[in-house]
Amino acid sequence: MTPASLPAERTGRSPKKATVPNEPVRLTRRERQVSDPAVEGRPNREIATSLVISLPTAEGHVEHVLSKLGYTPRARIAAWVTRQRASV
Repeated sequence: MTPASLPAERTGRSPKKATVPNEPVRLTRRERQVSDPAVEGRPNREIATSLVISLPTAEGHVEHVLSKLGYTPRARIAAWVTRQRASV
């Protein structure tokens, strides 16, 4: 198996942003864990503390989520997570 064909969890790489219209965006488990408190408006420092990760790591996860979703403000994460929860 080549690294390109391995699941993201095995390579340490984050899943790529959806490139096909209407294709679901895949977040890593940790990115999903960071998204919930971000939706609640919790600051990165509080997210880092609650997940027992460093502040730069929490900031990086928030930025990855924003980038994958094509969003800039954190409020857009909330809109996306709300839509995902409603579709389940």
